[in-house]
Amino acid sequence: MDVANHIDPVPVPESYWSISRQPLTSLIFISPLLLVYEAGLIVLGPHAVRNGAEAWLRYLLDAIGFGQYFLLPALTLSALLGWHHTTHQPWRIPRGVFWGMAVESVLLAACLRGILQLQGLLLQVNGPAVDSSHPLIQFVKTGISYLGAGIYEELLFRMLLLSLAVWALRWLRVPHAVQWLLAVLVTSLLFSAAHYVGGREAIAWFSFSFRFIAGVFFATLYLYRGFGIAAGAHAGYDILVGLM
Repeated sequence: MDVANHIDPVPVPESYWSISRQPLTSLIFISPLLLVYEAGLIVLGPHAVRNGAEAWLRYLLDAIGFGQYFLLPALTLSALLGWHHTTHQPWRIPRGVFWGMAVESVLLAACLRGILQLQGLLLQVNGPAVDSSHPLIQFVKTGISYLGAGIYEELLFRMLLLSLAVWALRWLRVPHAVQWLLAVLVTSLLFSAAHYVGGREAIAWFSFSFRFIAGVFFATLYLYRGFGIAAGAHAGYDILVGLM
């Protein structure tokens, strides 16, 4: 008798890299950021600085008859929860994973900041100046808006539009090998262009090209590291550039 055939295999624990990509992990990781953002908007009231992607998503919900204020954050969390349910992955997450995700997000934000500085050196253009003269209330308002950018811009441009672009390219029978590449490039162009909607900022080659690069950067993080890391790195970069 082969005794080895009657011994149950010892389950191999999942690595940090796989656990941190799970939708449930992303949900728990972004929940504090989402809570601070939404609570900050309520506390600041008319003085709050809202994120453009959030405003567009709310306009879309209003247009189809769903204007309840807390529906958007509830749908954001529900989408991640439903996504995790479809993956049939475990519902227990080691606590240490979230500290690792926080550190990883900060490091990735610093990497993108370095890319900005490198582009500035190559093109002989200064990066965005850091304004250290913000009064405290302005500092808080801006910081809160950056949290919203990390969550809602990743929700709109990566989770929704990137997935929609891949579906459309698949429907058009574009070769599978280039579907994701084209989807990343198209949505990154949209991501960059969206920053100039409303005319609050004039289109410039340096800022447009860098935002396109940033779009590719965040899309790559979304595909390989999950929604939580992409949102965390996005918020971290905005805070690193805008407030520090």
